[in-house]
Amino acid sequence: MKEAKTIYQQLGGTYREENGSLVPDVELPEQKPIGKYGRMHLDYIKQHRRGRYSALLGEGRLNAYLSEIDEQAYEMLTTLTVELAKNQGVDEHLKSTDQMRWVQLMNNVHSSAEETVMRELILA
Repeated sequence: MKEAKTIYQQLGGTYREENGSLVPDVELPEQKPIGKYGRMHLDYIKQHRRGRYSALLGEGRLNAYLSEIDEQAYEMLTTLTVELAKNQGVDEHLKSTDQMRWVQLMNNVHSSAEETVMRELILA
């Protein structure tokens, strides 16, 4: 008697035996590391964009999407920080003459750049 194939087998899936049970041979896509901004965006889409979150998760693209968001956020943060520092005159000369003022201004520049990244990329 011919053994009936499961739907999984009909679609080309295979099984392997582990401890007397058949386990589907399934591989997850490569998992890339996700940094601070990727995790923040994940929290945001889980709470406010449930449809997008479910679709990305169901298609197996969530990790790649979050990794890309994280990379974009860090690139944007770096670019904005350099531009804002240049526009505000925060340079190496200030750093060598008044370190405390330089640190204060750079903290302000970084905070401003991070606010923009959050508004335009992470919470969008």
